[in-house]
Amino acid sequence: MRRVVITGIGIWSCLGKNIHEVGASLRQGRSGIGIDPERIEYGYQSPLTGIVERPQLRGLIDRRMRAGMSEEAEYAFMASREAFAMAGIDEAYLDANEVGVIFGNDSSSKAVVESAKVMEQTHDSSMIGSGNIFQSMNSTVNMNMSTAFHLRGVNFSISSACSSGSHSIGIGYLLIKHGLQDMVLCGGAQEVNKYSMSSFDALGTFSKRIDEPQRASRPFDRDRDGLIPSGGAAALVIEDYDHAIARGAKIIAEVAGYGFSSNGGGISQASDDGSFIAMSRALADAGVSPSDVDYINAHATSTPQGDMYEARAIARLFAGTKALVSSTKSMTGHECWMAGASEIVYSTIMMQNGFVAPNINFDNPDEYSAALNIARTTVETPIDIVLSNSFGFGGTNSALVIRKI
Repeated sequence: MRRVVITGIGIWSCLGKNIHEVGASLRQGRSGIGIDPERIEYGYQSPLTGIVERPQLRGLIDRRMRAGMSEEAEYAFMASREAFAMAGIDEAYLDANEVGVIFGNDSSSKAVVESAKVMEQTHDSSMIGSGNIFQSMNSTVNMNMSTAFHLRGVNFSISSACSSGSHSIGIGYLLIKHGLQDMVLCGGAQEVNKYSMSSFDALGTFSKRIDEPQRASRPFDRDRDGLIPSGGAAALVIEDYDHAIARGAKIIAEVAGYGFSSNGGGISQASDDGSFIAMSRALADAGVSPSDVDYINAHATSTPQGDMYEARAIARLFAGTKALVSSTKSMTGHECWMAGASEIVYSTIMMQNGFVAPNINFDNPDEYSAALNIARTTVETPIDIVLSNSFGFGGTNSALVIRKI
């Protein structure tokens, strides 16, 4: 089996618009959460969200291409552009070599809602913009990335709720490991417009701590009252180790293990058993034990049930070990379809710079989180092995192990 390494990373999130900005936010424990006035007017119970700046693509890609790009595809373009640049991949390389693309994305609401509005008002489908079809499909991200960067390898989307970004890396890892691709652009993307999360808001799963937005996301804290939605995009260039060495690439980290499971229970029910199995498989695939892990980037979204089940699973697997635990969602909110990819990017930044970002707003543990070694403040420490968890609706679980080289 071939080894799979990361040679480029890119990010566009509420913590910053590039690796440098995001790294500074992580080290400082800076929250990117605020209030969206449009959500108040639109009728949300909670207007809290990650505040993500829209990129300016004029001058970077042509007008026709922009017309078919959804909001999340715009974020993904910027993240992918940064990842390719870090990996030393230019247009000449992409023209001469086969590179695949797999992105996690599980909705594209804005174009669907706007198309429906046009039909209701005009009863004339010719009034719908020609780009809406390419914006409205779940595959909007990978189809746009394939077109924008002239990618000719594997090309599809992973739609598996909040594990989508993590599974995209896992599947890319397997394709390279088994010799089916040499290089794959992987990642996850999430829209943040007012249409994107109204159905989630209807479930009452969002925090109502509107008076203090940056303290609203409280993973593992006893007083957590719900998650905060967020978004953006994260991208990674992953490739065969020998291929990277042959082209003189700088290797950032190794994707060492991938584990997965399904809970097989209620559609929105978390499971400590499912989480435990995914984590155990990832560690076994990487050939490491719980005692080898330096840092766990928890899925913990700040919901009462989800955090409890994950804390139980982590405590069960890592009891008595050194692993520090934090949920970067305390700063970002829940980046949904991109979260599994962005949290690998966040963890890679920490690994490269020797620190663990804090689980901010963790004031009081509950009976389950009290058993974990949660980093309340930034911890300056070497990180060699990271486990990153992603769990989603429908019982889909994914875990990844990355290792420093």
